[in-house]
Amino acid sequence: MAEPVARDFDFLQMKRGGQLFQQHCAACHGKQGQGANNWQRRDATGKMPAPPLNGTGHAWHHPSKVLIDVIQNGTQRIGGNMPPWKDKLSEPQIRDIIAWFQSKWSDEIYTAWYRNEKNSKK
Repeated sequence: MAEPVARDFDFLQMKRGGQLFQQHCAACHGKQGQGANNWQRRDATGKMPAPPLNGTGHAWHHPSKVLIDVIQNGTQRIGGNMPPWKDKLSEPQIRDIIAWFQSKWSDEIYTAWYRNEKNSKK
């Protein structure tokens, strides 16, 4: 296993993000970011339910710019259920939410994400 990297957020950012997550995201993604039941199967409307954000789904495969875009613009444009949040959440608030759910990731998952993040900026 690779040496874990330091988390790129602080406690206050994570705390703000947790409050925002509970207010805006938990209804679909679960209070701990565990995702909807059967999140890998299409629902009755043919859409994919909210995935986990706690490191057990695929969110960690995406660099920050993709995570921010998905939160800002939602997934309805690509056949999902998530509404756009750009008119309700600022980019700093979105970054706080990302910090909160990244705090749920294991060191191994965060390290893999971090390496992908750095490679996406080259």
